[in-house]
Parts: sequence; structure tokens; C-alpha cells
Amino acid sequence: MESIQADLLVRNVRVYNSYFKTFTAADVSVVDGKVFYIDPSRAHPCEAATVVDGGGRYMVPGLIDIHMHIESSMMTPGAFCDRLRSCGVTTIVSEPHEMANVAGLQGILDMIRAGEGCPVDILYGIPSCVPSTSPKLETTGGTIGCAEMERLLESDAIACVGEVMNYRQIIQENDLEISKFLKKLRKTDKVFPIEGHCPALLDLDLAKFLFLGINGDHTEHSLEELRQRFAGGMFVEIQEKMLHREVLEFIKGHNLYEHFCFVTDDVMADTLCAEGQLDALVRKAVALGMPPEQAIYNATFTPARRMNLLDRGALDPGKKADFVLLDDLESFDVYATYQGGNCIYQKGDALQAQPPGVGFSGAYYHSIHLAPQDESRFTVNAPVQDGSVRVRVMELHDGSTKTDEKIIEMPVRNGVLCWEGSGCLLAAVFERYGKNGGVGFGFVTGDCHKQGAVATSYAHDCHNVLVAGGNAKDMAAALNRVIQLQGGMVASCDGKIQAELQLNIGGILSGSPAAEVGAALGRVRAAMEAQGYRHYNPIMSFCTLTLPVSPVLKLTDKGLIDVKAGCTVPLFIEG
Repeated sequence: MESIQADLLVRNVRVYNSYFKTFTAADVSVVDGKVFYIDPSRAHPCEAATVVDGGGRYMVPGLIDIHMHIESSMMTPGAFCDRLRSCGVTTIVSEPHEMANVAGLQGILDMIRAGEGCPVDILYGIPSCVPSTSPKLETTGGTIGCAEMERLLESDAIACVGEVMNYRQIIQENDLEISKFLKKLRKTDKVFPIEGHCPALLDLDLAKFLFLGINGDHTEHSLEELRQRFAGGMFVEIQEKMLHREVLEFIKGHNLYEHFCFVTDDVMADTLCAEGQLDALVRKAVALGMPPEQAIYNATFTPARRMNLLDRGALDPGKKADFVLLDDLESFDVYATYQGGNCIYQKGDALQAQPPGVGFSGAYYHSIHLAPQDESRFTVNAPVQDGSVRVRVMELHDGSTKTDEKIIEMPVRNGVLCWEGSGCLLAAVFERYGKNGGVGFGFVTGDCHKQGAVATSYAHDCHNVLVAGGNAKDMAAALNRVIQLQGGMVASCDGKIQAELQLNIGGILSGSPAAEVGAALGRVRAAMEAQGYRHYNPIMSFCTLTLPVSPVLKLTDKGLIDVKAGCTVPLFIEG
């Protein structure tokens, strides 16, 4: 019988087959970083440089997350990927539009450079909307135009066009930079993936969006919105806030498994350290009733096909030997992770991050161009001298990062709005790039904190400095600490700092190892909850108050934004 010469032989494993969605007991040989032969008979002799006894464990393809943002972890690529090894994730497609908003094209190139040599394959989406709307609605540190997108397209690290977020503008007659780029792209490449972001878009408007070739979406939807996306041929990417039993039942009932995958989009550092990344979604899907074999399929095979990564996502001869050995299937308990046939993690390994700030120059450490503010900065002048006024307020709800608009009446004395004690928090966004010194004011109520203040320079997507609080003293304390740290997230109460995480790389990343970042952010989360924040993800809820492409009412340095109308609206309502 012919002998096999291999670099790696993994004996005694139960191998997942992506086409039958079943497991088969076999030995697996690897040559040149690729799967060579899956031998169910175990009869072929094999000489290998390395032999591993799988101990009867499950062997599944490495997980592939095709829509996510490394910056959301508030970690450098090295620290982030160091944690991913233990999650069984071997490939990610990251869209660095957060760093692009801070530092433009150079920020993207530096993120790519910082990820070189990581144990996990990092591919990238081209940031297509920087700023997410327009300079009329928000001020950013950098912009990305058609020329920058074309330059990025030349890179081997690019896998797709990143999420097109200005979805209301692009379906109208326009001269957007992304519109120019997509027209050029589709003349030469008919299949290059173009990712979308289109919450609440329906009917004719959705058809216009799809007509442009933007055929993927990862945002939060009702079942009707979901139905129209599947019906229109859109590839649907299910993140944690969309992972509900009724959604999985809809997919099962209409046999839509080939047309969706799981993605993480944004995972906070403390959640990443405590619960994992894409592996956590696989576990949740299984807990909601999806068979493990199916959940694995939609975290490996379908995302690989969506991104045209035909060399991975399944364990076949000739495919990249990215695989995970599992101690338990339903809990997705990772014993070891292999990338290209090399073991990058084994249970019990200590995680070690790259040196702090790898890939980032000194300029990133001095990016908050904002002077300290005193308490008087939070005085809000009213349009009347005395009496009361009606005020637009952003209302937060647990379970969603969307907001509603609520109208609340507040008293006025001597021309000044008496907002303290109103049941609403004052929110302010300070332009921090030294461009115009703009400040936008708004109010927040609902499932947010009820006392103290929270401030952050990590504020989607513009990453100006956001602060919201119940009194001016705590707001000044939190804001000024963020400025002093040259970036961070801070909670204050009774004039004292309760918890903080320094983010002094571009105001959005920490150079510390994953465990340290996760622990610090966990303390900030705990402080926010102690101050009354009641939300499944208070960090993301707070940090998206500045995202003017997420319904309904948001706040930037330009003021309150009506997301659907795509324009600023006054804080005070006349009449």
C-alpha cells in the first residue's frame, strides 16, 4: 500500500465534512500547510515530521469572521489576534474604518502593518464611508475618497468593500466618493463582495440599494426586513443582537442556510476575554436549538464562500489546513487551534500580546487636540428667558443600539436651561482633531446611567470626545480625564473617577495585552451599571450615541442628527 509523506499527521479525530455536515472518524495528513488526505480506513501508512494524537476529539474548520472591526476590541491587532487563537478563529475580515476616521489612509495602512505576523490571517475591507455621512454632519480626523479606495484595492490584504453606511444618500442621485468607486469597480469586477449597512431600508429603497451591487448586510432587522433581504438575494450576516430563536426558525423554515453566516461586528474587550468571539455565537446558536453541525457550517463554509476564500472553510484535500480540535462539540470547547498546519494554540497556553503599540508612531499618542473644560462649558442657553421649553431627547432602550426621539419639557431660569434633575442626562460631543472646535449638545434618557458621568474618545465613527452626565461637575471630571489620558473611556461620580481605560493610540486603542484591556473595560462597565445603566451592552450603547447612520436620533459635534432625514435638527422645538 502506498505510503504517505506528510509534514503533519493528526491521528484519531472525528473530522467534520462540510458537504454532508457529518463527522467521520479518520486520520488527517497535512502537506505544505494544506490538507492532503482524510483517511477513514486508517490503513495508509504515513511518515510525518510531526504526529499528533487527536484523542478522539472533533476536528472542524477554523472559524471565519467576515464582518468585524478590530478597533471595537480597543486592542492592537496583535493583542486581539492573540486572544482569537483560543477561540478557534483562524481568519478574520476586518474593516478599519474606525482608525480611518481618526487618521485617514495612513491609519488604514498602519493597521494593516500592525497586523503583519499575527497568528491569525487578517484580511481587510476597504472603508467606504469615512466619514460615515458627510462633513456637514460630523467632523473626522481623516477622510477616504475614491482615489484612496482604488489604492487600497491593489493590496493583496483586501477581501471586500467595507460596509456602505450612507445608505440613504447612495440610493439618491449623488456624487458620493463611494458611488464613483463602485461604478469603476463593477466595470472590471462583477463578483467582488460589497458589504452593506442598511437598517430599516425596505421595498423600493432596498431595491435601489441592491441594484448598486451592495449585496450583504449585517445590521439589526425585523423579520419583515430580514425576509425582504433574503428575497432580494442579499447575503445576511447575523451578529449577536440578531441571534434570536425566531430568526433561526425563519432561516430553518425557508431553508436559507446557504445565504447567511455568523459575524461579530463589534466585540467589547471584556466580553472578548470572558466569553470569546465567533465561538460565542456558535455556542449561542446551539443553545437556541441549531444543530452544532449547522452552526459550524455557518461560521466556516458560508463566510468563506461569501468572501471568495475558496482555499479555506472546509477540510478537503488542497484546502488550507486551518482547523480546530474540540473537546466538546456543543460547547465548542477549544483544545487546540491550527493555522496552515501549525499549532497556534493549545489549551493551557498563556496568551502573549505583541509589544504595546506595534505599528503605530508617536503621532498616534498625541491625537486629542482638546483643552480641558470647566463646569461652565455645560451651561445650555435656552431660547426663552423664563418658563419652560420643549427639548428633543435621545431615548435609549435595552436590547438595541438604536434610539427613539422623545420630546420632554424642561424649565428655564434667566435664559439658562435647568437640565440637572430633569430625568435626562446632558450629552456633549467635542470636536477633538483641532479643526473647528465644534461642540454639539443633546439629551439622553431611557436605559442609560442615572447619576455621575461617562466620557469616551471611542465614539462611533467620528471618534470625537463624547460625555454624558447628570451634573456638570461629574461631566467635567470625566471629560478632562479622557483629555489627560490622550484618549480613553472614563466613568465618574461625586466628582471622583470611578473607573477608566486608557486608549492613547489614536484615542481608540490600548497598547496593553488583551487581559489587561478586558479587565479595565470590565471595571468601566461595572461603574456604568452601578450608575444605573441598564443595557445588554452599555459600552456599545453609549459609544454609538454619535453614530449618525444608526436610527433614529444621534449626536455629533455638529449637533443632533435626524438619521432618516440625514440632516441636523434643533435641540429646542418651537411652539
